Amino acid sequence: MKRIAVDLGSGITKIYMPGCGVVLTEATCMAVEEMYSAGKKKYAVKACGDKARALSGRAAKNTIIVNPVFEGDITHPNLASYLLSYFLEKVEVTPRVAKRAELIFIVPCGVTENVKDKYRQIAQDCGFETVYFTIVPFAAVLGHNASISESTPKFSLDIGYSITNIAAFSRDGIISGLNVNLGGGNIDKHLIEEFSLNSDFKMGTLTAERLKNTVGSLLHDDNKMSVIDGRNATTGAPASLSVNSERIYPIITAYVDKILEYVQLALAKLPPDVSSAVMRGGIYLTGGLVKLDGLPEYIEEKLNIPVIMPEEPQLAVVIGGGAILADDNLLNGLATE
Repeated sequence: MKRIAVDLGSGITKIYMPGCGVVLTEATCMAVEEMYSAGKKKYAVKACGDKARALSGRAAKNTIIVNPVFEGDITHPNLASYLLSYFLEKVEVTPRVAKRAELIFIVPCGVTENVKDKYRQIAQDCGFETVYFTIVPFAAVLGHNASISESTPKFSLDIGYSITNIAAFSRDGIISGLNVNLGGGNIDKHLIEEFSLNSDFKMGTLTAERLKNTVGSLLHDDNKMSVIDGRNATTGAPASLSVNSERIYPIITAYVDKILEYVQLALAKLPPDVSSAVMRGGIYLTGGLVKLDGLPEYIEEKLNIPVIMPEEPQLAVVIGGGAILADDNLLNGLATE
C-alpha cells in the first residue's frame, strides 16, 4: 500500500513517500481569476504552485494570487483541494491510486478539530479514504533522524513562513508547547514596508524574500550585498538599490527575538527534570528561516542552550512525517485519525 506524507505549509507544500523520499516541494500558491455567477464569487484557476508564485507582482489586472493555507488553517477549501490534487498528480498519485493509499497530514500544535475536518475534506476530495494526522514537533525531531522516547523529552523549534511551532514533548505527548503567528513571511512584509517608507523604494514579495535569503544574516560582522530591482515609490520609475546585511539586520533580529521570547515562555513552564533534559539534549531547529547565516549560533547564544540543525531544515518536517508512516509503531504512537 502506498503511503504519503504531506506538509501543506503556508509558503511551501512538501510531499514525501517512504522508499522515494521527498518527491515534491512547490509553493502553496495559485493564480486565479475572480468571476461572479448568480451573485456568487467563483474562481478560474490559471496557474498553480511555483508557476503561480512566479506571477506574484506580474499578474494581469484581473488575476489574483491566492494562498489557500494560512497559519495552519485552510482559508480556501475548494482551492486547497484543487491545489493538492494538482500536486499529487504531478507525483503520479491519481484519485484511483489515492483510494488505495494512506495519507498523513503534518499540522501545527493545537490545531482544532474544525480545522482537521477541513483537511479531511481535502483528502476526500483527492480520493483518500484513510487519513492520519501528526503534529509538527513530532515530525520535526524525527526529521533529524532522532528517536522519540517516553523517558527522554525533546524540544523542537520550527520556524515556518507564517507560523512557528514551539514544543517540549516525549512520546507521551506535549509537555509545554504553543504555536505563534510569526515566521519568515513577516520579515518579507516588513522589508517591503521599511524600504518604501525610508528609501522611497518599492519592491515585490519575491524580491523581499530573495533579499532576506541572500543578504539576511545574524552574524554581526557579515556584510553581504545585493542589488535589488523595483521602482521609485514616488515617481513610479524603475529603480535599483544596493542593500547589505547590516541594513536588514535589525528587521530580522526583531522577529527572531520575538520568537525567542515565546521559546523562553515555553521553557519556563517545564518541570525541573524536563528542563535539565532539554539543557543536555538541546533544541531541534527546523524550518526555512533557520538556514539564515548565523541564526543557529544566535539562538544558542540568546538561550544558552545547544541547538541541533538537520541537513535539510526546510524538509525535515515532511521527512519526519514519512518516518512515522514507514513505522507502524510510530504511526500508532504519534499519529491520530
